[in-house]
Amino acid sequence: MDRDFNPAQVLRDPSDSYKVLGTRPVRHDGVDKVTGRAVYGDDVRLPGLLHGSVLRSPHAHASIKSIDTSRAQEHPGVLAVATSEDFGELENKIGNLGEGPVNLAHLGANCLAARKVLYKGHPVAAIAARSVHEARAALSLIEVEYEPLPSVTWVLDAMKEDAPLLHHDVFTDKMGKKATKPSNVGCHLHFERGDVDAAFGDCDLVVEREFKTASVHQGYIEPHVSTAHWNSDGHITVWTSTQGAFTARQQTAEVLQVPISQVTVVPCEIGGGFGGKIPIYLEPVCAVLSRKSGRPVKMRMARDEVFEATGPTPGSFMRVKIGMKGTKIHAAEAWLAYDAGAFPGGMIGPGCMCVFSCYDIENARVDGYDVCMNKPKTQAYRAPGATQAAFAMESVVDEISGKLGIDPVELRLANAAKEGTKRVDGPVYPRVGLVETLEAARSHDHYKSDLEGPWRGRGVASGFWFNIGLKSSATVHCNPDGTVTLLEGSTDIGGTRTSVAMQLAETLGIGAMDVKPQVADTDSVGYTDVTGGSRVTFATGMAAHEAGRDLIRQMSERAAVIWECDVAEVSFADGTFSRRDGEGGEECSSSFKELAGRLLETGGLITARASVNPQVSTNGFGTHVCDVEVDPETGKVTILRYTAIQDAGKAIHPSYVEGQMQGGAVQGIGWALNEEYIFDDDDHMTNPTMLDYRMPTALDVPMIDTVIVEVPNPGHPFGVRGVGETPIVAPPAAVANAIAAATGLRMTELPMSPPRVCAALLERGGGDS
Repeated sequence: MDRDFNPAQVLRDPSDSYKVLGTRPVRHDGVDKVTGRAVYGDDVRLPGLLHGSVLRSPHAHASIKSIDTSRAQEHPGVLAVATSEDFGELENKIGNLGEGPVNLAHLGANCLAARKVLYKGHPVAAIAARSVHEARAALSLIEVEYEPLPSVTWVLDAMKEDAPLLHHDVFTDKMGKKATKPSNVGCHLHFERGDVDAAFGDCDLVVEREFKTASVHQGYIEPHVSTAHWNSDGHITVWTSTQGAFTARQQTAEVLQVPISQVTVVPCEIGGGFGGKIPIYLEPVCAVLSRKSGRPVKMRMARDEVFEATGPTPGSFMRVKIGMKGTKIHAAEAWLAYDAGAFPGGMIGPGCMCVFSCYDIENARVDGYDVCMNKPKTQAYRAPGATQAAFAMESVVDEISGKLGIDPVELRLANAAKEGTKRVDGPVYPRVGLVETLEAARSHDHYKSDLEGPWRGRGVASGFWFNIGLKSSATVHCNPDGTVTLLEGSTDIGGTRTSVAMQLAETLGIGAMDVKPQVADTDSVGYTDVTGGSRVTFATGMAAHEAGRDLIRQMSERAAVIWECDVAEVSFADGTFSRRDGEGGEECSSSFKELAGRLLETGGLITARASVNPQVSTNGFGTHVCDVEVDPETGKVTILRYTAIQDAGKAIHPSYVEGQMQGGAVQGIGWALNEEYIFDDDDHMTNPTMLDYRMPTALDVPMIDTVIVEVPNPGHPFGVRGVGETPIVAPPAAVANAIAAATGLRMTELPMSPPRVCAALLERGGGDS
């Protein structure tokens, strides 16, 4: 179907009277980005710069008997060699990185292996030389004696009693109670409400299915790159591609065992992250090499290193059981086992909390397992853990709608989470917008249109992500010309410079381009958590709003000086300060810009600031509709039409919200149809290139239609909800449900690649849809 491209459709409150919010100004960093002036990690050039390279394990699992670096140190051009011994003995200390905790000893061992290598590609040693070619040549001179050990890369195999044990110091933690025997299972989570067993016995229909998903990488364009200079005064400066300068500072300081005040992190522009650039990999290694060489050191990963040695999302095995009483979900049970990779601390927590999050269910039980195996340590990837869980849950809900003969949107509406719904893990929702997204789907021309032709089908699915708050800071300087400079600490991945600046502009009653936003280093702005969890526009925007209010308060005091009145007589609205004499005298007024021009004569320019720490979830819901066509001969699935509908609370910049929705949907389509880590018999990844790891391109997807629903978030002054992660949750289920409608086959394993679809068709006996 040919359709003209239209901007995001926004379903908003007609009483919306904002002047800046909801408009579409050009992004503040746009010129620098398109002209090449923006400084990315690989653009950092320092005097005397050395180049580093990493020696990586050829084994999926092995003990390190010895490392001899003497020959490498003598190679021409080599100035320093590093191993894990340079980190010292790290304690089992837990640090919080914003999207989850990490064991800092494990973090250090992931940067440079200590005693054992746990996956192919695990860093073992590093070299700094005058050129990257000399560094790479010298790697072959490092002699490592390994003792190969059995390995495991499938979650159910890793849970077996006789599975190869990765760690002798990992004991299963079951809701705070530690096991006495070492295990690959780092934790067992259990959530329950109601009487689940009795409820299942009272159901009219029960459907239970098992699901599998593969490991999937975030696929950011820019590989990891870091530069570090350990100065002779002991201070360490790191320039890096990171989603969180402050968490990178904390991790680096902890691994190097130096005070946090001794490390400054300068966040460079970032070429994508999606959660994968929250942890550190190269930063402490660069710093050690710099200390030992006395020169700054830059390190960058090749693409195969990114795939083999940085964190993908977990592979998983899931079992979901749903019981119906009439059209209501009466009981639900989920058993989830998620791959944590080489070290415990994966994404099982949010998976357990999200699996039933779209529904109002009185009787529910969830068990989740975090499982270590010989793969790279898993990391966050856009709504980490939720996409897998939604694939299972939404597939079962879709199957139930077919068995009951009920429209899939109507079934979801009959059971949708709403204000007052209590999740299985405890929280009760405030006002949320799932019902509104379902109603928008039901009334959309896509859902109401006919889908003609054989081997074609339409699927629908809903998805949820918490969207966290956490800590953010902002500093605002008022300039004499009426513009303001905004300093904030959130790395800009999706246009957040502009979305935060727009909230400040709305607060001050000035234009969006009158705000000059800058992302500052860790010495120049207050503490700010990661760009992740869909938190920046929400939390950093809240900090900017509060800093704007502080600025208005201070400027009101200056207006009172000029008008020789009490500050209580000064009011501010729509960018104008005003005062009316209580005796009915002459009114005084001044625009924001006019008053800014008089600050120097009334005591000097003004700086305002704010730090916030909202301990809330903004609760993002979305519903997606997908049309597919399946080729019965090859198993290839073609996306014909796709519509993403999402509650943004308040769309600050609708174009950016639309971009997040489209980007998340396309990534989810990649999960659904092609993307996966493939391992050989030695547990080595066989497809660590962009050629063999099949990500969607513009040729694989249609234009993603968008509908932005606005149900204001009661926890934000402008009603903002996070939007960046919710869009990836629903797509695999929506595609799976469309394939089921097209073929009559229920696919239960991701990706639903041509070989898998073709095999399922052949197993069924081919041809009839």
